[in-house]
Amino acid sequence: MQNIILIAYGHFELNSLKEIAGAITREYSSPVVIKEGYMDMDRFFDASRRQYDGNKILKEVDFVHHFEALKKIALFKVDLYIPILTYIFGQAYLNGKTGIASLYRLKNELYGMNSDENLLVERFIKEVIHELGHTFGLKHCYNPSCVMRSSTYVEDIDQKSSFLCNRCKKLLI
Repeated sequence: MQNIILIAYGHFELNSLKEIAGAITREYSSPVVIKEGYMDMDRFFDASRRQYDGNKILKEVDFVHHFEALKKIALFKVDLYIPILTYIFGQAYLNGKTGIASLYRLKNELYGMNSDENLLVERFIKEVIHELGHTFGLKHCYNPSCVMRSSTYVEDIDQKSSFLCNRCKKLLI
């Protein structure tokens, strides 16, 4: 069985990475290997928006890392956007091999609330599982508790679970 590769760009707590890896294994029944990555993020920074171009980062991660892997998901801590949206939590190639996710917009402090590490990791797990779902060919789901439901706001992420609904699980087979 091939691994799913979790690539951390920047410093992430090892316990958090292990928690994310465990959640991925639970949902996709694949072992997860954690790796560290590095890229010059300046190339992806748009000074006029003060954000990083998610499309270009996704393309770079897909191109640079040629691991023998079932899928790969890169983790970041920067504010991501795509030209048609103000910001994104992550993105992936539908039916592809690669996804990206950032915890930047998942932090309580951004919304005037107290820091909550546990909630931050919980949100990040949901986002990573969601983006990996797209790589497995899953589209957005209308089940309100399914992790594949679309999330425009962080509140949307809080309202859904970190699990695939039965319909989405069946689509994986």
